[in-house]
Amino acid sequence: MTASPPVLLDTHLPHLFYRGKVRDIYDLGRWLPADAGPPLLLMVATDRISAFDAVLPTGIPHKGGVLTQLSAFWFQRTAHLMPNHFVALVDRDWLAARAEALSAAGLSPRKLGLLAGRAMVARRAERIEVECVVRGYLAGSAWEEYRKRGSVSGQALPPGLRESQRLPQPLFTPTTKADSGHDQPITPAELVGLVGEATAHALEAKSLGLYAYAHEYALKQGIIIADTKLEFGRIGGEMAVIDELLTPDSSRFWEAAAYAPGRSQPSYDKQPVRDWLVASGWDREPPAPPLPPEVVAQTSARYREVYRRLTGQGLG
Repeated sequence: MTASPPVLLDTHLPHLFYRGKVRDIYDLGRWLPADAGPPLLLMVATDRISAFDAVLPTGIPHKGGVLTQLSAFWFQRTAHLMPNHFVALVDRDWLAARAEALSAAGLSPRKLGLLAGRAMVARRAERIEVECVVRGYLAGSAWEEYRKRGSVSGQALPPGLRESQRLPQPLFTPTTKADSGHDQPITPAELVGLVGEATAHALEAKSLGLYAYAHEYALKQGIIIADTKLEFGRIGGEMAVIDELLTPDSSRFWEAAAYAPGRSQPSYDKQPVRDWLVASGWDREPPAPPLPPEVVAQTSARYREVYRRLTGQGLG
């Protein structure tokens, strides 16, 4: 059994650039001003977990490492399909090579040790303010809408489809990008109005292409990618994939051997957290309740297992 490292909920490092629900992002140029090249960021994935738009007080061991290392895996594997912002995984070798400069920036060895395996260096991008969702199967909110109206994000589907059924073809269902609260679905016309016709078509084509490639690869590893959420930005005027890529936080992963349409599917993600929160009677108003140890252990195991299945190796 893999020993659980200390759970990291907050980083509190100098030169914070942005703090999200899970990631703390720092201006790497302020840490390593001698490094030449384009503006770089340090993206640190904490062990924070969110559900129902709330960040929970309990962290999940190994979660930050899975998010960072699985994103790095996919960024490198899909670079031939689409540019991305990934530069390097921050491991112990990367830290050791820059120990003196990082120490001069006010980073103690203890703080540096927390970064290994859970942080990546990324090029700074101008984010396109849209969430690009691709759905290959009828699940989650898509299934709920289909049951009520026979459509998904306003796109009509054939009658008689079952829960979790593979769709005739993957659907591109973009949403707004909300830092808090719910993302809202947008129509193709609304997407064009937000980003322009050329960018809208490129977002759809690239999202569908990345999903198709990842779905085919994952299926060979016995994993179904039911849906995923992608983010894009521009780096030097060129569109690129940014943020995270095909992780348990951004995607719905199912066990292919157990797949059976007509019901919900066991998934390699934070479903144990959602299930427990619903059963607990929490009214979804902050603050969220702490998670019991068994839910934490189940969730951590799911994240690590899907990483092992997709990459063929244990978490570094």
